[in-house]
Amino acid sequence: MQEDLLVQITAKLKDIRKEKNITLQELAEAAGVTKGMLSQVENNRTIPSLTVFLNIIKSLQVDINEFFTDFNTRQGSKVIFKKAAQYQHFEKENTVGFHYQRIMSSIIDEYHVDFVLLTIMPGAQRAFVQTDAYEFKYLLKGKVEYTIDEEVFLMEEGDSIFFDATAFHNPKNLTDQEAQLLVVYIFNTPK
Repeated sequence: MQEDLLVQITAKLKDIRKEKNITLQELAEAAGVTKGMLSQVENNRTIPSLTVFLNIIKSLQVDINEFFTDFNTRQGSKVIFKKAAQYQHFEKENTVGFHYQRIMSSIIDEYHVDFVLLTIMPGAQRAFVQTDAYEFKYLLKGKVEYTIDEEVFLMEEGDSIFFDATAFHNPKNLTDQEAQLLVVYIFNTPK
């Protein structure tokens, strides 16, 4: 197992876009992809084809050789270690009251696995979403009402849930205390 280079690449794409004050929409149009697709790439939710990836880099007007300097590949190590300061905050579904912090992301065999801390603020809820992955959620603190399709699960500290996230799902924090979940997304990477 090696540290996931994909996370480093997508973070660099996002950083360069922001440094150059280019909006998601502007870059998406220049690269010939949708704004949603580009957002998923930047937030490590999808792996673009090589052609799309190269179009994004070209549209950022960055030399391809310069783009790939300074990546940490740590070949040969069987251990991935991260300090808490290295966790990456990211947005997902543009929802108020949902705070995502990527702990770690890695490729294991043919699976892309993403480990995330999700904090749901008191009273926060969102529209139903779908994710092209399987999701495991472990409630670290608080209480959450989790709806998957039409089933409702009341989660308390220590409870866990695993499901095919292509089903419509929606967590709600209906309490006056924040809730925190450890989330593991398991994506099947394209071959």
